[in-house]
Amino acid sequence: MLEGNRVSRISVRGFAVASATAVTTVGAVVGVASGSDKGSTTEPVEATAADTTILAEIPAGQQAQVQTASLTQQADVQSTAADAEAKKSAEESARKQAAKDASAKKAAAEKAEKERAEKEAAEKKAAEEREKEKEEAASRSASRDSVSTSSFPQQGSYSVAEVQAIARQIVPADQFQCFSNIVNHESTWNYKATNPSSGAYGLVQALPASKMSSAGADWRTNPATQIKWGLSYMNGKYQSPCGAWSFWQSNHWY
Repeated sequence: MLEGNRVSRISVRGFAVASATAVTTVGAVVGVASGSDKGSTTEPVEATAADTTILAEIPAGQQAQVQTASLTQQADVQSTAADAEAKKSAEESARKQAAKDASAKKAAAEKAEKERAEKEAAEKKAAEEREKEKEEAASRSASRDSVSTSSFPQQGSYSVAEVQAIARQIVPADQFQCFSNIVNHESTWNYKATNPSSGAYGLVQALPASKMSSAGADWRTNPATQIKWGLSYMNGKYQSPCGAWSFWQSNHWY
């Protein structure tokens, strides 16, 4: 009975020694494999004939547990290494993506700046062209305004054709049709036309009629004076006869 107890204690001690030996051995192997100096300087484990004899006494099931513990530790080491490699790979991918995004953002900013500059240049050019057209229109208007009504000998009466001929010499060619459209609706080219209810008078139906005196004292009988005043009115209020005609079409007055 005592002998049996002795063998049992020896078996337990042998299992502990075997376990420690296996774990230490695995640690040494892992240290060498990873290039660690510390792994290669593990303290030697005493292995005696008695220990070997005791290890041999460990039942097969307990030996399997020792082997499982060893394999588990190896798996943990490999898993840690794999995680570290995966983290490194992810960081590298993130760095490359960040560089790519920064490059794309820079390209987009440069494109936007180029488009903005082109838009500003186009707007500036358009503004310059509008200003040039405005100056040319003003020049034409001034030229027309400088035409003296004395250039048209006054007659006792004028036919529609004669009045229209005078208008063609005063109104710019590109504005004549618009001017003519308004006169057609207002007076049908009758320079003596009078609105009985409002008192509007002449080719362009000035109201009050006396406003035409600014173009000449003969505004009642001289169509040239009426035309000159009418053109000045349309340019001043609507920028041109065509501007006045556009307004007239929407409102039927100007």
